[in-house]
Amino acid sequence: MSALQWLESKPFERQILILALVLDPLGFGAGYLLGPSLGFEPIMGGVYGLVAASLPLSAWVMRYAGEQAE
Repeated sequence: MSALQWLESKPFERQILILALVLDPLGFGAGYLLGPSLGFEPIMGGVYGLVAASLPLSAWVMRYAGEQAE
């Protein structure tokens, strides 16, 4: 079973929680580490990383909403 199938087998509320627990720390960490090389303070890079990490989560929610509308 792939990770995507495993995630889709969970209730939607749990899917969102799992995605947030995985994507938010990754986004913050990547932004914190890459921020200085892009000319930002590390903490601002972390904030921008959190914003960037919210995009796949938003896409997941929109996908679910589209499936429910059908």
